[in-house]
Amino acid sequence: MSRIGRKPIPIPKGVTVKIAADAVETQGPKGKLRQPFPPGIMFTEESGKLFAKMIKEEAQLKKFYGLARSLVANAITGVNEGFKKELDIVGVGYRAEVKGKQVQFTLGYSHPILFNIPSSIEIVVDKQTHITVTGVDRQLVGQVAADIRKLRKPDPYKQKGVRYTGEVIKKKVGKTGA
Repeated sequence: MSRIGRKPIPIPKGVTVKIAADAVETQGPKGKLRQPFPPGIMFTEESGKLFAKMIKEEAQLKKFYGLARSLVANAITGVNEGFKKELDIVGVGYRAEVKGKQVQFTLGYSHPILFNIPSSIEIVVDKQTHITVTGVDRQLVGQVAADIRKLRKPDPYKQKGVRYTGEVIKKKVGKTGA
């Protein structure tokens, strides 16, 4: 049995949780989320904590037990605190700026790249080279950050491109002319 699945999920103050047959609906100061979970798993609320339980002991359910608990815990954390990913743009002339519901990137291509911002995500650009992606849905925040990084992946030779803040790119030695 999953050790993660057995852990209780504390419900912070200011967060309301509604348990439906196939999903957990959470609402907090940052927003609200509906997190579906696999059939065969159920959630119960006892004394300010949420517990995940398997309806019956089956090998097929054991693999989803910890996953369901983690997804619901992330939803509760998201509506209470939110999630954030930070990216840096490295390169001469590389920059970004927010224009309405789009981000315009200049990344060394012959044309600027327009990136549409999803409705539940907020993107802030500082100093034209530092991007902060925030939102309540952990999966969506990570996916948007990965999509932005994919626009110009970090180059291991010249160290240019879009990378996560703190990401270390191992520099490769280029060919020598000798």
